[in-house]
Amino acid sequence: MVEKTQSGGLWPALYDPFRQMGHRLAEWLSPASDASTDGSSYRISMELPGVAEGDIDLSVHDGVVTVKGEKSDTREEKGDTWYFSERQYGSFSRTFRLPADADDGKVEAHLKDGVLTIAVPRKSPEPSKATKVTINRG
Repeated sequence: MVEKTQSGGLWPALYDPFRQMGHRLAEWLSPASDASTDGSSYRISMELPGVAEGDIDLSVHDGVVTVKGEKSDTREEKGDTWYFSERQYGSFSRTFRLPADADDGKVEAHLKDGVLTIAVPRKSPEPSKATKVTINRG
């Protein structure tokens, strides 16, 4: 039985699987990531196997780290009576909002063994100063 949507139309219900497919495809192309802190800095690690360093665009703007890239991986196997080729490709984009105490002007990134590690130091807390307030008469 096909259910109707709340608005009473049948067509929107038929398109729902296609809408969900777009979200699932984006999740599939989205690299697995971890975020952590060690007290002095924040770290973001992303799995990017098969992605060349030149295909990664890393930027920081207004406290948001954005990692964009293009994955293109091809594997080809041949035998006497068989042939196999498998390709994976697509673009991805991930964004991470940094905490207020992150020093986004000193971000460092390293790519090793298919893992991109981004380090963002924490700002040292500034000591608070007492401010003398003048009392006006009248």
